Amino acid sequence: MTYESLSERVAKLCPPQRYILGIMGFLGVANAYIMRACLNIAITQMVKTPTVDNFTSNDPNSCPYEDSTKLNSAANSSSSIGKTTQGDFEWDEQTQGVILAAFYYGYIFTHIPGGLLAQRFGGKHTMGFGILSTAIFTLLTPTVAEWGAIPVSILRFLMGLGEGTTFPALSTLLSQWAPPLERSKLASLVFAGVQIGTVIASALSGLILEYFSWPSVFYVFGIVGVIWFVIWCLTCYNDPASHPYITDEERMYLATTIGATARDKELVGTPWKDILTSKAVWALTIAEIGHDFGLFMMVTDLPKYMSDVMHFKISENGLLSALPYLVMWIVSISLGYFADWLLAKRIMGITKLRVSLATLGAVGPAIGVILASYAGCNKAAVATLFTVGMGLMGFVYASLRVNSLDLSPNYSGTIMAIVNGLGSISGMVAPVLVGGLTPNRTLEEWRLVFWVMAVVLVTSNFFFVFWGSGEIQSWNEPPKNTNIQEEKNNKTNTNGTQPIKEVYRNYTNEIDMNTLSK
Repeated sequence: MTYESLSERVAKLCPPQRYILGIMGFLGVANAYIMRACLNIAITQMVKTPTVDNFTSNDPNSCPYEDSTKLNSAANSSSSIGKTTQGDFEWDEQTQGVILAAFYYGYIFTHIPGGLLAQRFGGKHTMGFGILSTAIFTLLTPTVAEWGAIPVSILRFLMGLGEGTTFPALSTLLSQWAPPLERSKLASLVFAGVQIGTVIASALSGLILEYFSWPSVFYVFGIVGVIWFVIWCLTCYNDPASHPYITDEERMYLATTIGATARDKELVGTPWKDILTSKAVWALTIAEIGHDFGLFMMVTDLPKYMSDVMHFKISENGLLSALPYLVMWIVSISLGYFADWLLAKRIMGITKLRVSLATLGAVGPAIGVILASYAGCNKAAVATLFTVGMGLMGFVYASLRVNSLDLSPNYSGTIMAIVNGLGSISGMVAPVLVGGLTPNRTLEEWRLVFWVMAVVLVTSNFFFVFWGSGEIQSWNEPPKNTNIQEEKNNKTNTNGTQPIKEVYRNYTNEIDMNTLSK
C-alpha cells in the first residue's frame, strides 16, 4: 500500500482537520488555564488562616459558618483567639498576592517573541513547547513551595514565560485554518478553553482538596498537560498544506476561502510603525486590558471571597467558583455560532458586531459583581449574580478575542502578542491590588474591590466603542520580495470560479459555502 493511498484512507475516516485543530487548541488553552489557576484555590488550603474569632471581630458583616453551634462554642473559648488553623505556610494576604501575580510577570515577556516565532515558523511547536514547560513547572510546584514564598514566586514567573507563547501561536494557527464564515465559531471554541480550564481548575481542585492533600492538585494537572502535548504533536500541523491526512476537498475549501487572508510567508519584516500607531489596535489593547483585569481578578480571587466572606466549604467553594465560567463557556460557544450567522446573513456589519458584543461583555459583568457584593449573606443570590454577571463575559470571545484576525490576518500573531501581552499587566496588578485592599478580608473591603473592577471594565470598553474596528487594515499587505503572491491572487481556482482575492471580498454573496465545505 502506498503512502498516498494510506493518507487518503485516513483522511476520509477523520473529521475535518480544522475542527480537530480547534478541539486540540481548546484543550490546550484549557490545560494552560488549569495549570495557571489551580494554585488560586489550592492556596486557600496551603496557608494558615485565622480562627473564627478573627473573622468575627474584624468583620461584623461577615457571613456565619454553617455549624453555628460549634463555632459559637469556639468563639467563647479564649484559647482560640488569635490562633491560626490549617495549612503549611504562613503567607499573609500580600505575600499570597505576590505569589499569584508572579506568573504574569513572566507571561508578559514571551508574548512578542512567541508571536514572532509563530509568524516565522508556524504556531504548532511554539504553542506546544510552551504548554509542556508549564506542565513541568506545575509538577515541581509542591517541592518548590516547601522552599518558601520567594522560590515558588520564581517558579510561577518561569511558568508565565512558558505559557506566554500560547495565544500568539493560536492566532497564527487560526489565520491558517479558520475560514472567514467560521472564524467566530472556531475562535470562540478555541478560546473558550479559558472558561473550561477555570471551571475544571476550580471544581476539580476543590474535590481533590476535599479528599486528598493539596500537592495532588499539581501532580494531576501537570501529568494531564504532558499527555496533551504528546497528542498535540501527533495530530496538529501548522497549515493545511503540510497536513498529511487532510482531504483534497477540505484543502481546496480552505485555499479558496482563506487564500487571500492566510499568513503570507513572503512578507518582508513587520510593519511595527503602522501597528503601534493604529487606533484600532490600541482600542483593542485597552479593551483587552480592562477585560483581563476583571477576568484575572475573578479567576484569582473569587475562591478567596467565597471562603473568607461567604464561608463556603472547600468542596462547595470549588464548584461555585467554577459555575460562572461554565456559563461563560456556554455563552461564548453560542455567540460564536450566532455571530457567524449574523455576518453570513448581512444582518450586522463586522465592526458593529464586534463592538456590540464587547460592550455587553463589559457592562454585564460589572453590574453582576456589584449586585452580588450587596446581596449580603444570601448565598443563593450571591452565587446566581456572580454566575450570570461573569457568564456575560462570554460575549467578548466573539469580539475581542477574534479581532486581531479581523484587523490583520498576516500579523494576527504579532497583534495578539501585543494585546494579550499588555493585557497580562492586569494579571500582575489584580492579585496584588486585592491583597492590598483586603488586609482584613471584610465584606466592605471586598465591595470596594468589585467597584474598582466594574469601573475598569466599563471605562476600558469606551475606547473600543469609539475606535475599535473589524475591517482589515491597509498595512496588512506591505511590499514583498517578489510579485509571486500577486500572481497567485490573480489566478482562478480549480473550479474556474473567481480569483481568491475576489472570493474573499464577496464571501457572503453568491458562494455556496455549505457545498464548498463538504
